[in-house]
Amino acid sequence: MPYEELKQRQSVMWGKGNYQRITETIADIHELVVERLAPESGERWLDLACGTGAAAERAAAAGARVTGLDLAPGLIETAKERAAELGLEIEYLVGDAEQLALDDASFDKVSSTCGIMFAPDHEAAAGELARVTAPGGRIALANWTPTGGMAKVFKLMAPYQPAPPPSSPFDWGDEQRVRELLGDSFDLTIEEHVSTLRVPSGEAYWELFSTSYGPTKVLADSLGERREELHRDWVEFFETNYRENDEIAHTREYLLVYGKRR
Repeated sequence: MPYEELKQRQSVMWGKGNYQRITETIADIHELVVERLAPESGERWLDLACGTGAAAERAAAAGARVTGLDLAPGLIETAKERAAELGLEIEYLVGDAEQLALDDASFDKVSSTCGIMFAPDHEAAAGELARVTAPGGRIALANWTPTGGMAKVFKLMAPYQPAPPPSSPFDWGDEQRVRELLGDSFDLTIEEHVSTLRVPSGEAYWELFSTSYGPTKVLADSLGERREELHRDWVEFFETNYRENDEIAHTREYLLVYGKRR
């Protein structure tokens, strides 16, 4: 599947369901990303693939002048509504991380939490990230690893997909690959972390993702009679591999990529 066709699908897919429910399951990651970048009053901040605005809200509340950008119009609408409710001034834009309609060196700090990794042309996204970050500026990216808990979720869904994607988002969670993508432009510090999602059961996990996580919801809704087969596989997978006493404890490994623009 060509990159442009995939992005057209993604722009709709990520807006399906109540994504805010998913955002709340990675609050710890948003907090760490923003904490590492340490927002200051008046500085220019870009949150790429911003979703419903969790990192952007944190940075704006600390006084940064924040722009949030996402490919999915539905997510941007939710982010705008949340900013209005919270009384925060945030500029939200629908846009493509691979082709940013933003000036060179226009941001002091750039963040992305499990977001930029889903842009299919990795080199283009990395190039744009470097282009818009000012010399001496900082980036902080959280990316799921290729062997971690979220990669296993996508592996679980893969047999039900009509075709494999043209690239793997989980390459952004491989340290060597990240250094290839960003090492020429940034001095990098890379750390491994784990975010654990706790839910009562495999069935509760299925309900959450099949209604609110775009990739799972769109896939499940497309399967017809096979939907129940994926449902059974999903519940069995989590009950077998992540049951911890009276709950499911899904460990989700990720890289925190911190960089300074050269």
